[in-house]
Amino acid sequence: MNVMRRLKSFTFGRSNTGGDSSTKKVKSNKKVTNNCSEVKEKAMAMNGNASSKHLKANTSSSNSSAMNGNTKEDANLLPKKLQGMKIRDDELDDDKEVECRTLKGNGIVEAGQIITTTIDDQDGQPKQAISYMAERVVGTGSFGVVFKAKCLETSKTVAIKKVLQDKRYRNRELQIMQLLAHPNVVQLYHHFFSTTEKDELYLNLVLEYVSETICRLSKHYFRINQHMPLIYIRLYSYQICRALAYVHDVVGVCHRDIKPQNLLVNPHTHQLKLCDFGSAKKLVQGEPNISYICSRYYRAPELIFGATEYTTAIDMWSVGCVLAELLLGQPLFPGDSAVDQLVEIVKVLGTPTTEEIKCMNPNYTEFRFPQIKRHSWSKVFNKRMPPDAVDFISKLLQYSPKLRLTALEACAQPFFDELRDPNTSLPDGRPLPPLFNFTDQELAGASPELVQRLIPADTKK
Repeated sequence: MNVMRRLKSFTFGRSNTGGDSSTKKVKSNKKVTNNCSEVKEKAMAMNGNASSKHLKANTSSSNSSAMNGNTKEDANLLPKKLQGMKIRDDELDDDKEVECRTLKGNGIVEAGQIITTTIDDQDGQPKQAISYMAERVVGTGSFGVVFKAKCLETSKTVAIKKVLQDKRYRNRELQIMQLLAHPNVVQLYHHFFSTTEKDELYLNLVLEYVSETICRLSKHYFRINQHMPLIYIRLYSYQICRALAYVHDVVGVCHRDIKPQNLLVNPHTHQLKLCDFGSAKKLVQGEPNISYICSRYYRAPELIFGATEYTTAIDMWSVGCVLAELLLGQPLFPGDSAVDQLVEIVKVLGTPTTEEIKCMNPNYTEFRFPQIKRHSWSKVFNKRMPPDAVDFISKLLQYSPKLRLTALEACAQPFFDELRDPNTSLPDGRPLPPLFNFTDQELAGASPELVQRLIPADTKK
């Protein structure tokens, strides 16, 4: 019987999720993954599709068929074995953990609606009035709504993220956004508050507008039976890593929700911008954090194991999942539930060792797992996949968080050497967006050898 179907009939308890009181509502996880799961569903339904000719053993069924008889039996035992772990299932909600940002009431934005507010003048002058006309909604979720708008005074297009604000709490996303200033992070222009007739308070974040996402671009190539050009995959992956190097090392924040929908792309320059810091948090050693975080397909295994003291390495696991998805054309670990997500990971990486489990969550070191052999990456990816890409993914998708590359180390990987070639350009002949204009802050913790690797000789002063 299909493993994923069997998993749906199981009921799981909840794990202790620690002391982080600010995470997204659970139901939003399904919404955000469903957009890109269309790729998976189409790929499984279309026999003879071009993608199936290029991929090998990258879906649940193909991974399973690649196993020998004993391994199949062991894999089928995984769901029953994992019941004892009491992994929290995606269908469960805990209202105590739902952040106050959930959209309620009549905070709906309609096309053509004029929103007027005042902002502080940058030169210290009195506040000035500014008006925005809502054009269309570009994103929705349990957090609220994001809509495209135009400033009537300047004709500038912006994105406004409107979230319900609980007056008892400060908005952590706003606090973090006010710290950020980087070419690969979406810019916060300013913010204002608005109220409804029911006296509900809303926070409005006025953000830089970027028209495309990695998710939509990936779906576009799938619809036309093509793989995304490798130069774009290298370019986008590099910019994700550079953005995270800044967020992790300079600002000291973990994003905690890296996924294709949160990666914006300018379709003309192909500059990438990391967005949505609604789940982001400064991680403090010794302080517990919520483990039920990050969208399922991109969730690091230590989170599935219920770890509450994790590091920014969870973001790097997510980067590996996004990169694999761009290369394959569909998610690498398409779990139907939280438990199934772990099953999908084990079917590729094999059963974690006792030491690896200890690194993820020491509470499970005595738990007995069925022994599943690790798949070679050559069986997961097509043989024509560039070796430097496979090598890069293998350094990100490690059970042990300490063995994963840091974001800055990732930027120096051979997978990105083509970008460091001064003769490399976009497919249409235009130059690449700025990639190596590192600030002193970005390189502060890097060794001389790493700096040498990061910055091409022709761009050094």
